[in-house]
Order: sequence, then structure tokens, then C-alpha cells
Amino acid sequence: MTGIIDRMMVYLDGSEESLAAAAYAVALAKQSGATLYALYVVNTRALNDLVTARIFLASEQDEYQHDLEADAERYLNYAVKLGSDRGITVDPLRSQGTVNQEIKSKVDQLEIDLLIIGELARIRSRRDEFFDETERAMRSVGCSVLIVKDEERVWDLYDAL
Repeated sequence: MTGIIDRMMVYLDGSEESLAAAAYAVALAKQSGATLYALYVVNTRALNDLVTARIFLASEQDEYQHDLEADAERYLNYAVKLGSDRGITVDPLRSQGTVNQEIKSKVDQLEIDLLIIGELARIRSRRDEFFDETERAMRSVGCSVLIVKDEERVWDLYDAL
């Protein structure tokens, strides 16, 4: 380890908050010199649950999974472009499975020092709180976690790089 933060990873879920987190991560990588990874997880557990509950047919699951994989590609490419526009290499990572477990696995595997996530959604019920995969990941990873807030300020920081 040479610095406080050598490896960081931003989690993307396609939300505006996660895209702002990616911009913040690029700014932080530029300032710190840390290696930056961007992770998108195709939530196959949720897809399987929808088939089990007979909300989706198996054929619909394949189609929806294909759409989610296309989303993963689009958002990871966006994060890579955010980095390249500011002279930062962003290593894209795509995974499938249960979101919180995949995030934890990548943090452990890559020895990530800092996980960066977008602002968490407002909790509307205990059920929402229980099933919030990003929050579960935040609580289970073994590294520090940074929650990015104030999107307008983040984009101002990014634009000023």
C-alpha cells in the first residue's frame, strides 16, 4: 500500500445517483492517483425470484436479462468515458448474481480500499430497507464506503477537472 486509497470501486446501478457517484469517483481518482474500477451487477437473483413467483415466464426472464446486460454495457461504457475524458482509466467490471454478494466478492477479490456508491434511495417501508441491495452491500463490505450526495456539486467538481 502506497497511499490511503490505492484501489477504489464505484457501484453502478443505472440510477442518476450512481452516475453522479461515478463522476465523483473519477474526480477522487484524479486527485489521489488510485486505481478505479466500475462495477455493474446484473441481478439474476431478482430475475429468478420473479420467475419463481410466476410474475415472469422463463422466456421473459431471458429477454429481461438480455436487456439488463445491455444496460450493464451502456453504464460501464459511460463510466469509462467519464474517466477517459478526464485522463483517468476506469476498469469496467460486470457481474451476475445477488447484488450485495457480488459487490462484496469484488471488493475482497480486488482488495478495494474504498467503495463509492450513490445516495441511497429514501426508505418507504421496512420491507424496502430489508431488500435494499446497495445498503446491504454497504454494511457487509470490509472496506470504507463513501456515499456520494449533492449531485449538482459533484458535476461541478467533475467539470472543473
